[in-house]
Amino acid sequence: MSGPSVAELRRVAQPAGHLERRNGEHWAGVLYMRRLSIYVTWLMTKTSVTPNQLTWVMTVAGIVAGVVLALPGLWAAALAAVLVQVYLLLDCSDGELARWTGQTSLAGVYLDRVGAYFTEAAVLVGLGWRASAVLPDWYTVLGVAAALGAILIKVETDLVDVARAKGGLSAASEASGVQFRSGLLGLGRKVLSATKFHRIVQPIELSLLALATAVIDAVAGDLTATRVLLVACFVAACLQVVLHLVSIMASRRLA
Repeated sequence: MSGPSVAELRRVAQPAGHLERRNGEHWAGVLYMRRLSIYVTWLMTKTSVTPNQLTWVMTVAGIVAGVVLALPGLWAAALAAVLVQVYLLLDCSDGELARWTGQTSLAGVYLDRVGAYFTEAAVLVGLGWRASAVLPDWYTVLGVAAALGAILIKVETDLVDVARAKGGLSAASEASGVQFRSGLLGLGRKVLSATKFHRIVQPIELSLLALATAVIDAVAGDLTATRVLLVACFVAACLQVVLHLVSIMASRRLA
């Protein structure tokens, strides 16, 4: 079974404008992962693997990354970072395979979001476990709390479409998310977005930061750097839960 060429596959699986989506593509995908994922997708076209099966494997990779991160030692942080990269690779490839095979579905979209929820939570919980000297302690609690905050942020976003659907409205446009009733709130959102502080709880960034702090801890002989990172994640998650809710209520998404 010869299958498509990489060039043919790219035209369909990575259509023009796809990587430039405002909210749909992670910077790592644009920077390097889409250059790699198309070859994985090309290999998958020669098999009977379905897009949803790839999504399940993606989710497992993300969860295992959190489990591995919870283990002590620099090697665990390094392996967790690699597993998160595998998660990202499959997150790119499952959609590409779905577009090529025409097997796009609501189930696929749902599973993809479930995978993102589980991975984000798993990595944060793993970081909290890693930072704990005695299990459980307050660092364990902070990791779980940060994971809950990260999930609530995603829930706040998803509930916009739920509320609109129950009101008989279509999904909110991207433009409505940046249109505020108050000019001051709009300016504040732009300033906070420019800092990119929200990315600290996302798996890609967090796994790399956890690896960096693991290196520092290995040199220092303690867990101080990991614990500082964990506290920063907790604070960032709490701030985002509140600010994101205010942002939604002040925007025109629910109008």
